[in-house]
Amino acid sequence: MIRIGNASGFYGDRFDAWREMLTGGELDVLTGDYLAELTMLILGRDRARDPSTGYAKTFLRQMEGCLGLALERGVRIVTNAGGLNPPGLAAALESLAARLGLSVRIAYVEGDARTRKPTAGFGGGAPGGVYLGGFGIAAALAAGADVVVTGRVTDASLVVGPAIAQFGWSRDDLDALAGATVAGHILECGAQATGGNFSFFTELPDGGRRPGFPIAEIDANGTSVITKHPGTGGAVTVETVTAQLLYEIGAPAYLGPDVVTWFDRVRLAEDGPDRVRVTGARGTPPPPTLKVGVNNLGGFRNSMTFVLCGLDIEAKAALVRAQLTDSIGGHGLEFVLARTDHPDAADTEAASALLHVHLRDADPKRAGRAFSAAAVELALASYPGCTLTTPPGDGTPYGVFTAEHVPQSDVEHVVVLPDGQRVTIAPPATTEVVAARRGSDDEPPSSFGRPRPAPLGAVVGARSGDKGGDANLGVWARTDEAYAWLHGWLSTARLRDLLPETASLDIERYALPNLRAVNFVLRGLLDEGVAASTRFDPQAKALGELLRARIVDIPGELLP
Repeated sequence: MIRIGNASGFYGDRFDAWREMLTGGELDVLTGDYLAELTMLILGRDRARDPSTGYAKTFLRQMEGCLGLALERGVRIVTNAGGLNPPGLAAALESLAARLGLSVRIAYVEGDARTRKPTAGFGGGAPGGVYLGGFGIAAALAAGADVVVTGRVTDASLVVGPAIAQFGWSRDDLDALAGATVAGHILECGAQATGGNFSFFTELPDGGRRPGFPIAEIDANGTSVITKHPGTGGAVTVETVTAQLLYEIGAPAYLGPDVVTWFDRVRLAEDGPDRVRVTGARGTPPPPTLKVGVNNLGGFRNSMTFVLCGLDIEAKAALVRAQLTDSIGGHGLEFVLARTDHPDAADTEAASALLHVHLRDADPKRAGRAFSAAAVELALASYPGCTLTTPPGDGTPYGVFTAEHVPQSDVEHVVVLPDGQRVTIAPPATTEVVAARRGSDDEPPSSFGRPRPAPLGAVVGARSGDKGGDANLGVWARTDEAYAWLHGWLSTARLRDLLPETASLDIERYALPNLRAVNFVLRGLLDEGVAASTRFDPQAKALGELLRARIVDIPGELLP
């Protein structure tokens, strides 16, 4: 068994988590995930300004107090904090170790598509844009590395790589690789597996105040137990693990560079306090292509918010719309009226609605002061009570993340070992194209008794998130009986009724009966992605909670 922990789920996660994980109990490997699509855009902008950067600088500050501790305890570190510049971070770590008087063996993994033309924009074409697998990490660990720095490997590869090194799996050990991929997906977002962002957080022992970080105990066959260090907050239960399994997934065939993992085969079972056993993962050969992240400059954006108080809210919003359109033209303008006002309110804030005005344009001048000054100029010439929440400001550039796909054989996957030797990782010999499969949406609801109106969240949990311009929304039932109802009741048509902003979207629905869950993929909900989105919830993180808050007719016997 190998015991792998996680100390970071994103760039900006709990700073002290590395120390907490290193001092809290036994570990073999400690991973840190710093990369997301938005993060790659940020790092791309950094590197465009300074080619020596492009990595997660926070990781260096964390290692200043933890690198010696990890060496002392024999815990090896694997992180994708290298971002767009793994060699740069490896060199910075070498300098840090020398300053601290530590002897440390550092390896790094990088890869890029050899045949892809570099693109303009935020770090476009930089090494590290290819979503690599775990065999490069495994080679680095097998060569004795204490620290392995990577760029844009898949999140799960941070766990898959150490498992490959521990058990000597080959590319043919597909079920084992799939099991480690599931464990990696559970760990990748840190405390989301131990009660963070959990629908039923009020039921956690500490009310969700400070959840610990997760650990996967992985066996040689790829099955695992998810747990956490004793005495840390939150909880590890079938439901907290289910919530993370549903995060940012699509069809049950979970595509990865080393294996396609079939999530509809995964089973979860309690294995003691704060222990959940994960079994049943099945793997098939990986696809013939790899995903490549491309960061481009999308244009410039700006926003101004008008406060509309009291009566005639809709008419006031219409006046602002007409005035701004007359002033700067309608191209790129977006108006969103948030009806936060309450009738007969006793104070100004409770009586006010908010009109958010967004502008996106290729011209930085139009998206800058030309827009924001035009909004401020209305202060004495618009609706009664006109006020804005901010002064005028310049527009800011925004990036657009897009995904390309290139043949695995066209990608140079290289490991630079601690002794400086460069090792090329061969692509998989066997690949398969996974046939597209849409979920069924015609299951008849099971027979239940008389319904009562109640929030949907009384009987289900939810977890939602972003994938480029798309969003996913996973919904799980708390009991077998509730799933029998949910499976037939929550169709794509009903989802469109409950979430009107999805009415015009292409929606895919997939059933995951072993998890008592259904997963929806909402194509295009986020337009060009989080960096470009003007939605109130640009990453769709709150979409699941919005659905749970809707009042629906629920069979009385299912309600608590």
